[in-house]
Amino acid sequence: METKEKRNSNAAQQFHASKMFRATKHKMAVSFDTLSAQWLKNVKLRIKESSYVKYYNMVQNHILPDLGSWQMDQLTTEAVERFVQKKLTCGKRDGNGGLSEKTVKDILAILKEICLYAVGLDMEVPCRFELIKIRRRDLEVQVLNGQNYMELVRFLLRDNHPRKTGILLSLYMGLRLGEVCALKRQHILYKEEILCIRSTMQRIQNVEGEGKRKTKVIVTDPKSSSSVRDIPIPSFLMERMEDFRRLPEDAYLLTGRTDRFIEPRTLEYTLKRYLQDCRMEYINYHALRHTFATRCMEEGFDAKSLSEILGHSNVNITLNRYVHSSMEQKRKNMGKITPHQFC
Repeated sequence: METKEKRNSNAAQQFHASKMFRATKHKMAVSFDTLSAQWLKNVKLRIKESSYVKYYNMVQNHILPDLGSWQMDQLTTEAVERFVQKKLTCGKRDGNGGLSEKTVKDILAILKEICLYAVGLDMEVPCRFELIKIRRRDLEVQVLNGQNYMELVRFLLRDNHPRKTGILLSLYMGLRLGEVCALKRQHILYKEEILCIRSTMQRIQNVEGEGKRKTKVIVTDPKSSSSVRDIPIPSFLMERMEDFRRLPEDAYLLTGRTDRFIEPRTLEYTLKRYLQDCRMEYINYHALRHTFATRCMEEGFDAKSLSEILGHSNVNITLNRYVHSSMEQKRKNMGKITPHQFC
């Protein structure tokens, strides 16, 4: 059993060693690529695999080529601002143009996290990230207009094909592409007429290099805690859901089987084919969710309910990102104005 003196001696030695390590570390030249590799190993233990793949790709493809050989104490505010401007103007890997504001903002957030990790290791990082601002432009999003909306709906309602039902779930319940693909029979509560969103599906890069496949499909928890939600099912969709009642609890809705699923990019291709059949211009799958949110607001949904149905963390996300008034709605509202309206 250790004596009190021996324990005190060991503690003193550990403190001295820690102090010497910190002093030595300050004198060492630590390159950004070395620290970023250590940060990736650290962060991998506490985030989703899909998030790790995103971080890994951004570090490898967009950060290290410019900053990898830099020392941490060279990352001044001015240097990082120049890095950001370069990404906005000519940041694409093929050299043809700049990256989107959102992508650069995500890259900057990762860079900031790596620097905070360095500060936690008592390294000096002079950059003041709070001074670096990226102005985000409001991008025009796709929303189906009245005529195209009804044309697509008529086509989807012609029969009860499971893929058509899946697309209707996005158009009339606001489900994300990955959420539709991950739906199983057990997520339908027939008595309560509720659809439970508990998982999402996506194809990600196989960065670990397991096997010969460069990518793989994974099913994980939804995008965020607020994305886990229960949504009342409209009556006409509830009737279509009767076709799924006979399936095994663990069967995927889009295939009716437990051992086979439809992955997101396949459902995207299916939507593209349906649009061609309807002689409509291409829209991306997420436009169905945009359309749902816009139509709901036009029909008088309260923003709080709609936000929870969409799985947003707060109402502002719903109002600022997903709700876009159509010209028909603007015309209708302006038509309410009379000469004495504001008297």
